[in-house]
Amino acid sequence: MPPHPELPDPAHHGLDSMLSRKFGKEVANYFSDHSFLSAALRHPTTSFLLFKDLSPLAKDHTKLAYASYEDIQPLIGKDPYAKSEEQLISEYNSSLTIPQLVFLGLDEKNKQGLEWNIYIGAPYFAIDVTPKGSVEEKCHGVIKEMESRGLQFVEGRMHMSLPALEAAIYAQARALLDWNARNPFCGQCGQPTLSINAGTKRSCPPSDMASLPTNIGSTVTQAKIDPKERPPCATRKGISNLSFPRTDPTVIMAVISHDSKRVLLGRQKRWPPYWYSTLAGFCEPAESVEEAVRREVWEESGVHLGRVVIHSTQPWPYPANLMIGAIAQATPDGEEILLKHDPELEDAKWVEFDEVREALAVGTSGLGEPAGEGYKEGGLRLPPKTAIANQLLHAVVGGFLGGEHKM
Repeated sequence: MPPHPELPDPAHHGLDSMLSRKFGKEVANYFSDHSFLSAALRHPTTSFLLFKDLSPLAKDHTKLAYASYEDIQPLIGKDPYAKSEEQLISEYNSSLTIPQLVFLGLDEKNKQGLEWNIYIGAPYFAIDVTPKGSVEEKCHGVIKEMESRGLQFVEGRMHMSLPALEAAIYAQARALLDWNARNPFCGQCGQPTLSINAGTKRSCPPSDMASLPTNIGSTVTQAKIDPKERPPCATRKGISNLSFPRTDPTVIMAVISHDSKRVLLGRQKRWPPYWYSTLAGFCEPAESVEEAVRREVWEESGVHLGRVVIHSTQPWPYPANLMIGAIAQATPDGEEILLKHDPELEDAKWVEFDEVREALAVGTSGLGEPAGEGYKEGGLRLPPKTAIANQLLHAVVGGFLGGEHKM
């Protein structure tokens, strides 16, 4: 089994899984201050994480690779932040492809980094180099240069094999690039949108310098001397004048029996033999987290729950989920398993704590990876320690719902 990275130090040892932390502080005016962004873009300590089709540039599955300003300057130009956002919006041309650039934050541990007001740190950006539109040829050039250095764009959910800091950088970058790629048009009027605030918002400009091509990102520019006024749009009025990145809440729960001696586990048909995990599902509109936990467990397994306690959370950038980890307890007469409500699970079963402890010690791995040393074929398999399911199971067999006060 390949080695798994160490977890970041939790804020409160024993109570907090903290599987991934957001990289960089979101400081007011960071993203709209183009003088700051211009300085950050060209600082010698700045790193750029490149993505092609949402796959990051890396040395291998355990180490990201970064480019410099000089590497990407042929693609982005000398300074995409030279003009203010107001100017960029007024000069918007939907027929030109603008490489998606996202500011991620400052690594404040690097005291040789950019000094700006009260902040010091090495800036990090993410950029989409997927060949498309009017920058297709330039993207190919950047990709070819990176690959000539022995680097590669690694596909798959590699955040599970990255060190904590790089996993946070990767997750934040992928989620924001994916959100921008999924929202090229305004949800209100259907016109093309413009990325602003360093990739963290999208705006629907009131005018367009192009004779709007059929496909966004067309390589044919039909610029006019005067911008063409676009139809009125509700997003340009009032306080709801921007589109922001979305986060979709998802519940994942370790369910224990009423006597606190067994754990409910389920498996999907596509998983390897003997591989089980905790149950999970999306929150529905107007639904509390606690009710989502109860509903999902009943739908997938038929088990009825009483007490629900939120334990911890984990970002999951596929594409923009926040996994809300909970620990729940079945009601005395609600432990019967029934899989007829929802066909998602192939099997669900109650497992004794001791068997779960054994599996946590020797039977954890990622999907498609071999189990740990000491595992015996036929034994229970569980997710790795970098997964919130693993942390929830550790919590329940460690007595999280016991009598000890946690606050």
